[in-house]
Amino acid sequence: MFSRAAVVASCVGFVLIGALQALYGPAIPAFREEFGLSPSAAGLGLSAHFVGGVAGVLLFDRLYGRFGNRQILGASYLLMGVGAAGFALAPNWPLALAAALLAGLGFGGIDYGLNQLFAVGFGHRSTAMLNILNAHFGIGAILGPALIGLVGSEHYPAVFLVFAAANLPLLLCLKGVRDHVPHPAGGGTEAGRGGQVLGRSLGSVLAVFVTLYVLHVGIEAGVGGWEPTHLETVGYGAGVAATATSVYWLMMTVGRFLVAPIALRYSAQTIVTVSCAGMTVCLLLAAVPGLAPYAYAGVGLFIAPIFPTGLPWLNRAAPRARRAGAVVIAASMVGGVAAGPALGKAIEWSGVRAVPLLLCAVSALCLAATVWLIRATRTADADADASTDVDASASADVDASTDADAGVR
Repeated sequence: MFSRAAVVASCVGFVLIGALQALYGPAIPAFREEFGLSPSAAGLGLSAHFVGGVAGVLLFDRLYGRFGNRQILGASYLLMGVGAAGFALAPNWPLALAAALLAGLGFGGIDYGLNQLFAVGFGHRSTAMLNILNAHFGIGAILGPALIGLVGSEHYPAVFLVFAAANLPLLLCLKGVRDHVPHPAGGGTEAGRGGQVLGRSLGSVLAVFVTLYVLHVGIEAGVGGWEPTHLETVGYGAGVAATATSVYWLMMTVGRFLVAPIALRYSAQTIVTVSCAGMTVCLLLAAVPGLAPYAYAGVGLFIAPIFPTGLPWLNRAAPRARRAGAVVIAASMVGGVAAGPALGKAIEWSGVRAVPLLLCAVSALCLAATVWLIRATRTADADADASTDVDASASADVDASTDADAGVR
């Protein structure tokens, strides 16, 4: 599916979409001053970005297979670049919101498109490659705010313009992306059997996958948004709280790089189960003030693999549900948007000190959903494993025969 140059360009693309998503927050003070906005109105910039992101995911999914992958990815990069430039140059806030929506549209196309192509384009290495790809999103999310902090929020237009220009060279690397996904050899009969096995409960399986993605992204956003407030409430200084939150995001990035070699040896189900269990334990420990900063770092480490590791599992468990990936990725974006108000309302009832316990309860639901999915998809996974073993054996026989004919052995 990808040449080496295209793989590198895809990783750079994820750095850019990570940076774009993270640029809006640090630039809010400048938005407010330039356009005379209230805090809630300034926050609409990121909301418009996410709305565009969901639309981009669904639009790319609709076009997936009808047009070449290069065309769709190229259009997504252009939309994101034009939207970012428009946001930087907008003379008023309504036009800036429209530009953020446009940039989000391209963002969603790239997010879904590359995740989907990486999920099917690397065979047994897909889980590892997806973790590496999404780790670069974290790199961008760290670099974006750092760049705004370096130049000052008042210079946000220049940062958005640089970001917009950085999209253009990636268009040259799209020729290394295969235009259409090849069909598996042998007609995909094993995948078909897996789909038939799950046919009776396919809707339930997809619903639980969506639940898992919405909840875990809600935890991700909830920790990122409320960790500083919780740490300050239990006695830490503002500087320590901010640093601890940065470490949390850093550990998410590190965790995805670390899990890449692990994914070559262990199944996606095992990785997601361990991740959810570890995340739950760390959130429980975060309720202890003396352990909280370290426990939140552990949350970042354990939550890191869930998003990229779940996609190959989903494709394997529901081979006939082509739109499943689009649904769960769009749902994850909705989860990120909904997490703030939902958690805020819960905190109003229980207080800030209860933040880790509230998130721990949500994490326990993620673990329960994972256990249910393992049981529900076990038959399909067994079929897929048998198919893999048969294909590997046949491949080995062919290779041995070829080597013998060539006089190698």
